[in-house]
Amino acid sequence: MQTEVETKQKTSPLKSRRLWKWVGIVTLSALVTLGIIGEIVLRHAGPIIKGRVVETLSAHFNSRVELDSLDVSLLKGLEVSGTGLRIYAPDDVVAAGATDPIITMGSFQFHTGVRGLFLKPMHVGTVRVSDLQIRIPPRAQRAAAPPTQHHKDKIKILVEEILVENSQLIIGTDKPNREPKHFDLQRIRMRNVGPDQPWQYEATLVNAIPRGDIHAHGTFGPWVTEDPGSSSVTGDYTFDHADLNTIKGIGGTLSSVGKFGGQLNRIVADGTTTTPDFSLDTANRPMPLETTFHAIIDGTTGDTYLQPVHAKLGNSEFTCSGAVVNIKGQGHITDLDVDIPAGHLRDFLLLAVKTKPPVMDSTIGMKMHLRIPPGKESVTKKLQMKGSFTLRQIHFTNPETQDKVDMLSLRAQGDPKAAKPGAVDVKSQMTGTLIAANGKLDFPKLEYKLPGAEVALNGSYTMDGKSFEFLGTVRTEAKLSQMIASPWKSFLLKAVDPFFHKNGAGAEIPIKISGTESAPKFGLDLHQKKSEADMQKNDLKNRQDELTPDGRIAHRKPPGLEPSK
Repeated sequence: MQTEVETKQKTSPLKSRRLWKWVGIVTLSALVTLGIIGEIVLRHAGPIIKGRVVETLSAHFNSRVELDSLDVSLLKGLEVSGTGLRIYAPDDVVAAGATDPIITMGSFQFHTGVRGLFLKPMHVGTVRVSDLQIRIPPRAQRAAAPPTQHHKDKIKILVEEILVENSQLIIGTDKPNREPKHFDLQRIRMRNVGPDQPWQYEATLVNAIPRGDIHAHGTFGPWVTEDPGSSSVTGDYTFDHADLNTIKGIGGTLSSVGKFGGQLNRIVADGTTTTPDFSLDTANRPMPLETTFHAIIDGTTGDTYLQPVHAKLGNSEFTCSGAVVNIKGQGHITDLDVDIPAGHLRDFLLLAVKTKPPVMDSTIGMKMHLRIPPGKESVTKKLQMKGSFTLRQIHFTNPETQDKVDMLSLRAQGDPKAAKPGAVDVKSQMTGTLIAANGKLDFPKLEYKLPGAEVALNGSYTMDGKSFEFLGTVRTEAKLSQMIASPWKSFLLKAVDPFFHKNGAGAEIPIKISGTESAPKFGLDLHQKKSEADMQKNDLKNRQDELTPDGRIAHRKPPGLEPSK
């Protein structure tokens, strides 16, 4: 007889097979049921979600919304992806001429749970967007739009976070001489995205000129559809490793930090910049440059108003204020008023002039208007300056030049015997007006004072240091004969002292300074004197015909009224 244990061993495999059969049937039924449910969900989820996306955006922007396609997958909950999203301006703005969409998205993607289909509003964690373009119509078109009404009861989707890759902001303008302003935004993360509250953001902007990435974080909004320029914005930024070589004529690597706030059309920014190797192509000599600035920026045009900038070049401090304005089809024009109260001339010559060492050293006070017009030329070639300056405690770095100045001073004081190289170290001063253009410095008026003499000059100096030429006169305390050490020559010159003794000076002598920094030439400009004498002689000859018999000047008749013969 079979024992009870043997009987159980024979029936146990049979029960197991039956159990797994029923498990398989139930599982298959469940899969079929889930497939049917999934098919139903997919069939209805697409239209439901598409409707919610369109209705939510239409309610938020109070405008027409178009969506080309939307796909739903159940592989990871509800995975939603869409392409060709377009949001248009409100009807009144469209009627005013803004026919293009104000927002376009190449594609977007987000996940949500199946329960979200049955919840209103649907909650979405993160929306990923690529190829976003925001196009803001010109102000005149936006002015036609009434205040946007956000219909909260029609908001069907609430988003916690939006991640945007490769986006672009284009701001139109009403001004015919301005181009639309373009901003390339590499990456943006926005949190707490709601219709009536500021959005928290983190952004990386690609700055074209100078080339570099700007990292910023802060708040933006709420977005004002009818006038985006009045949308609020705040933030802190860093701008590292900006390549100034992308600006022709300028070199160096700039870093900047700061903060900003206000509205998009009037952003107030405060910050600092550091450029340890700032240079101009006229000298290619790096100099440390630091600035602290307060600026007002119109984000809708890109125009920047500097009010003011405190700067330090080398050991010289100065301030400047003005504007950088965009000109349609040309670029930017920069207008600045520069004030240097007490700088070191050496710092500015090292930066701008190629000669080494600089031609002279002194303290400098300057008030200058600086203008950089648009164009593809080097900054230093299109740079324009006009203003006045004062140099004090001048010392020429070329010993030969300084010796000539020293000896001129001694002779002008009537001590020619002491006029030897190295005998004295004269400190002089200079005042004048300056006009800079086309890589050349023109000095319409230059007054140079040293013990015993005053020099009045005008001339030009090339910024590459290759040449300079000045003409003028030297007024001395001593007479011409008193400036010669040789008694015999001094005696002979007494005969010509009256010709040079004029206007209260011991002597007034025409001079010419020309050549290069390494080989200057100083001398009498006898040609200038001769020209003046010839002009006086011709003037006297012309006037002789106008003298009356008693020596008075006759009244000249206007041309064409002479009596006919």
